[in-house]
Amino acid sequence: MITQPDHVPERLALLPASAADAFLTEQLLRAEQVHGGIDLAKLVEPLDDGDARWSVEPIRSLVEDAMFEFKDDRARADAWLAPRLHATLRLTRREAADRRLWTHLALAVAPDYVAWRHVSGPTTARPERRVPPERFQGPADRQCFSRLWWAAELFRNGPDYGPVEVACGNQDLIHTLLRQDLLDHRPTAQALVRLVQSGEITTGREIVGLSIAINAAGATLIHDVLAPDEPRDPSRLRDWIAEAEAAPPVSRHVLPEGPDEEPVPERSVAVLVEHFTDLFETAPIRGRKSEV
Repeated sequence: MITQPDHVPERLALLPASAADAFLTEQLLRAEQVHGGIDLAKLVEPLDDGDARWSVEPIRSLVEDAMFEFKDDRARADAWLAPRLHATLRLTRREAADRRLWTHLALAVAPDYVAWRHVSGPTTARPERRVPPERFQGPADRQCFSRLWWAAELFRNGPDYGPVEVACGNQDLIHTLLRQDLLDHRPTAQALVRLVQSGEITTGREIVGLSIAINAAGATLIHDVLAPDEPRDPSRLRDWIAEAEAAPPVSRHVLPEGPDEEPVPERSVAVLVEHFTDLFETAPIRGRKSEV
């Protein structure tokens, strides 16, 4: 089994895509052998040396625990790791939008985890195992670690990561909906989680069909009017980030707490659950039989 690099940096840094390409070797993409790490360390842009958030050890510890705990069902690691990664790596959205950070995390800090989580078995067309390159450096909805951080950011309900566990426990939900701008509307994200949690929507086809219907309805219905959200106080997030240096390691057994922000108004979530349930009845679900 592939192991971590011989040299793992002590601090996170920024790794440009152009510099990362040379380290996406065939051996790594086949999950056979990782690079040594020394040469890669020469190509990074350092981050603020005094910021405790950039310490690698807490993240390295998390991914090792995930690989041990979920060795028999790797997809389940997403729901466990996403809230803990978010609570450990306390970022602003602006910082999280920098792909270079995630590329460094994936290639320099935990390439073994990326290979462990995302290697696919051989197929008729491709006889060898393979890790898609975009899991190391790719868009936010595909890259191994950024997809988990953004899922936690968009699906958390204030400090409550419970909805994140539900969302990340459904691969179709996060794969389909992380690309949708509508998820930046917090009541929409919470309503979708409720529908998954209740069993109203379950399959990938149903999720895709409902998202199409929601986007179409959005052309004539403004969700902000139908289900208003409370404006978030940016000082709450700044305080949470500032507390990173003194924060203890996240628990492996209970969910951590996120920024102390106001939760989504319950009435707005309830309104959208009802509205989306109605939309779902006529949504274009591939393979669903139409009633005569």
